[in-house]
Amino acid sequence: MTECTACGAPVQVVQTDYPFKESGLRNVVLRNVGVARCGDCGNEDVLIPHLDELMRVLALAVISQPYPLRGEDVRFLRKYIHMTQVQLAELLDVDKTTLSKWETNDDRPGRQSDRLIRAVIVALGEGLKQTMEKVIRGFVGIENSALRPTMIMDPGSMEYEYA
Repeated sequence: MTECTACGAPVQVVQTDYPFKESGLRNVVLRNVGVARCGDCGNEDVLIPHLDELMRVLALAVISQPYPLRGEDVRFLRKYIHMTQVQLAELLDVDKTTLSKWETNDDRPGRQSDRLIRAVIVALGEGLKQTMEKVIRGFVGIENSALRPTMIMDPGSMEYEYA
């Protein structure tokens, strides 16, 4: 990319850490990705290689995290498996308004619902089935803590860590 997608002016590409807000998850930072910055209009475009693979790894990180799912996690996971709220609510055997409240943090999924959501995602998410046993065995390590560190992801190596 040599031109700004907004105004067509030349851009400068810099390597930097990037808060990946587009994922819908507030605690994800991509490490050392290219960002095309326009000096004329100020537009920035992040250059993410292998986006599908990155989203798969991110979904795996969310279902494997040792913390209760938050609303943004539930919404991200539902979108990852390409389901509407109605479809996922039906699959989980909950009312659509219950799922909506989970996704907006007006209510939290209980422990059993949290685990069921993770199991459904690992079973239906593209490329996740081979991790099913590890994810499910990790359920016992889920802490009942609202505190959560930032997830740092390296799109080059597809590795992540909490900081």
